[in-house]
Amino acid sequence: MKTDLKGLNALETEQWAVDKGLEPYRGRQIRHWLLNRLARSCDEMQNLPKDIRALVMEKALIAPIEEVKTLISEDGTRKYLFRLHDGHLIESVLIPERDHLTICISSQAGCAMGCRFCLTGKGGFKRNLTPSEIVEQVIYVKRSLSDPERLTNIVFMGMGEPLANYDAVVRALGNLIAADGMNFSHRKVTLSTCGLVPEIEKLGRDTTVNLAVSLNAADDETRSSLMPVNRRYPLSRLIQACREFPLPNRRMITFEYILIDGINDREEDARRLTGVLSGLRAKINLIPLNAASGAEMSPPPMERILQFQEILADRHFTAMIRKSKGRDILAACGQLTGTYEVGGRRSEVRGQPCLAAKAPSSINQETKLLGLRSSSFIQELSR
Repeated sequence: MKTDLKGLNALETEQWAVDKGLEPYRGRQIRHWLLNRLARSCDEMQNLPKDIRALVMEKALIAPIEEVKTLISEDGTRKYLFRLHDGHLIESVLIPERDHLTICISSQAGCAMGCRFCLTGKGGFKRNLTPSEIVEQVIYVKRSLSDPERLTNIVFMGMGEPLANYDAVVRALGNLIAADGMNFSHRKVTLSTCGLVPEIEKLGRDTTVNLAVSLNAADDETRSSLMPVNRRYPLSRLIQACREFPLPNRRMITFEYILIDGINDREEDARRLTGVLSGLRAKINLIPLNAASGAEMSPPPMERILQFQEILADRHFTAMIRKSKGRDILAACGQLTGTYEVGGRRSEVRGQPCLAAKAPSSINQETKLLGLRSSSFIQELSR
């Protein structure tokens, strides 16, 4: 069985080389080619002798995922569909910002959390991703860019609950931010969770990346109706874990709040939210429910969204209204499914490298109505 080198840390890669009869520095060279130079194959590893390249080709797995198709939004957002070795499909999203690019990556094929407002969970849980499958999403997309240095920000907000795949995610984080790995700044990496309390506590000890919490309600009854995880880890436990989460100077925890008409968008909901988050170093991202994310639910009217924001601002909270990108290709929050289904039509997957999708008129009209056409709140998360 081939060894998946992108899932190993530096010492493990050196040990792999030693076990194959090589000098430790050969392991460091191989790691550099894979994570820094983004080598597609062993043939590109020019400072390795041919016999060592042949050994790596025989014993190591270089490409754990395969691009199936890419959709391009009218706003420039790209959604990549990847096939894993066992046939499962995952999605990653590349989001253009004014001066940089952000990639939103998946940590699981499917999701077991069952949040009512999220399409990903409706398809059920398939399996956890390996560390290299997580890292490879970033490598593949970065490799495809004309200016790879523009890709500076990573958000774990794709398919799956990252903290439910804790060990693989933390190992992947290590390779993404390590100086001898992909060398992303830990200040530019954000992990979003639905609220797995024990893993939040571990994350604060094991990493220094940014934390985002999908909150969506400020009382247990409403949150449990939207997010089954709240029955296991109710608000009191979740908020206490957030209070104890270590924050470097000037860092905040981001709380994501999906606004749903008639469910969590009232004035009393906003006031209750300020009470729950009182004393926390927190910023709040208000996210009007995206089209197709929850079939039986809809976003509030813009007037109510602005009123909700005003109540938070009056109580001295930083509250941003998310302006989602990629809505026309179902690349926005809660819309990733591992299939291409736009406007009620499921697209066939036949390995076309790039397909521009035209937005369904209903989504265009809703986007125009809500004024959500220009930028993404993910920029706020990753500054």
